[in-house]
Amino acid sequence: MADYRILFLGDIVGEPGRRAVENRLPHLMSRLDPLFVIANGENAAAGIGITPKIADEFFAMGIDVITLGNHAFNKREIGPYLKDNPNIIRPGNFSARLPGSGQTIFERSGVRLAVWNLSGRVEMDPVYDDPFKMADDWLEAADTNHIFLDFHAEATSEKIAMGYHVSGRASAVVGTHTHVTTADEAILDGGTAYITDVGMCGPRKSILGMNRDLILRRFRGGLPERFEVANESGVLCGVVVRVEKTSGRALQIERIREEA
Repeated sequence: MADYRILFLGDIVGEPGRRAVENRLPHLMSRLDPLFVIANGENAAAGIGITPKIADEFFAMGIDVITLGNHAFNKREIGPYLKDNPNIIRPGNFSARLPGSGQTIFERSGVRLAVWNLSGRVEMDPVYDDPFKMADDWLEAADTNHIFLDFHAEATSEKIAMGYHVSGRASAVVGTHTHVTTADEAILDGGTAYITDVGMCGPRKSILGMNRDLILRRFRGGLPERFEVANESGVLCGVVVRVEKTSGRALQIERIREEA
């Protein structure tokens, strides 16, 4: 095998997103034959956070590693689970006092893939450590050249900056958090696959996965209301990255969109 594929699924939002993954992932795995499957699950539990039960369901579906984001700890019961399960990771530039880790190693068919999770700081909670310095520290200590980074950030400029910051030093940098797929997938200099945002796995007729009527009322000057995940059919958004086995350099990145 001269190369292999990594399938990454964008932010899974609520029950519609979970069902979209459950329905379409077997087809994608059969068609693409990925060596690794990674998914961002930080919105999987009613649109905010993740529970141990949902994480177990994802692993049972064939997802190898779950990444998180700014809502990683919205469900308190996830803390002990993060301690005991190395293949679910939260942004590594969160406080070191929090449970869990920002990186893991997953090995299969002779490939050691490092999966990393970092959070941006622009228009995000200001308590996070510098993700660019942390990426440098991790790269210096890495014992594999197969590195996949989920950069969970709001600002497109910060995501693009991270792509160029690690260009030639990581296999892939994919952006998550904004739930809207961007059309800028590329192979950066040095063989790093990049996209600013993968999009979401969630309800199709929604506003970022949420009930559109509630959001519209908010924008039209109504009183604040609690957001709810839209009760609509789902869509699965992701990317597949083809990586050279010997060098860890990306050869191709392709967007995926599947109606569930």
